[in-house]
Amino acid sequence: MASSNLFFDDIRSKVDVDPPQNEESTDVGELLNDPAQTALKPNGTVSSSVRELLECPVCLNAMYPPIHQCSNGHTICSGCKPRVHNRCPTCRHELGNIRCLALEKVAASLELPCKYQGFGCIGIYPYYSKLKHESQCAHRPYNCPYAGSECSIMGDIPYLVAHLKDDHKVDMHNGSTFNHRYVKSNPQEVENATWMLTVFSCFGQYFCLHFEAFQLGMAPVYIAFLRFMGDDDEAKNYSYSLEVGGNGRKMIWQGVPRSIRDSHRKVRDSFDGLIIQRNMALFFSGGDRKELKLRVTGRIWKEQ
Repeated sequence: MASSNLFFDDIRSKVDVDPPQNEESTDVGELLNDPAQTALKPNGTVSSSVRELLECPVCLNAMYPPIHQCSNGHTICSGCKPRVHNRCPTCRHELGNIRCLALEKVAASLELPCKYQGFGCIGIYPYYSKLKHESQCAHRPYNCPYAGSECSIMGDIPYLVAHLKDDHKVDMHNGSTFNHRYVKSNPQEVENATWMLTVFSCFGQYFCLHFEAFQLGMAPVYIAFLRFMGDDDEAKNYSYSLEVGGNGRKMIWQGVPRSIRDSHRKVRDSFDGLIIQRNMALFFSGGDRKELKLRVTGRIWKEQ
């Protein structure tokens, strides 16, 4: 028995299952479709013992239909059931295909606060509507927009601005125009892909200007783009332009900043910015074409 307990303890430490979001699998659909049940509620509390009943013993996430149980009444979420080889992690009995309909109906009667309550969300939501709300909650925190490391910090905008300044030592500028010079002695190297992140404060908002090299096919290219520190619906109120040139030639890009809800990699890999091929970048740099010297200018403006 000792070895089997270690087996399930090991599963608990490794399994990270996203709860199923298909709400149609429960038999309480009529209750969920009732507008009175899905509306924002002013108050609501749930005892910790009830929450524990709805917690999967393996992944420790909240359980959603179908909730399975063994013949002894121990429950487990549908995501973890195949991972424990159809054996109850509590008593080791076979799980079979028994649904715990009573617990599913208990869950349908619950109202819970949003998990982003600490970030300012005051809503109370029916159990089966809570996940959908949280995926769209306006108060959900943002990921750190710094691209030079796999930073796991999350927070609201003021917190992230302070984090970028204090922890990542990012340059902070006030104003809606910029003029940056980028120099690299060996433009063939792209190991240190992220070159610079600069944060601009203007129009009462914050914007992140990224400039970096990355591999596209067999050769590196250079890209500059702007991200908005806020949600996408606000980002669409602004536009920006970027310009790079030299030797009597220039390239101009105009676009809409992307929200930092979109990861740095997602924006970069969609090529949504000013892209400069290596040969063109070296032409702009002049000289013997062995050193990259680019000057990128631009401005941000608010659409009327």
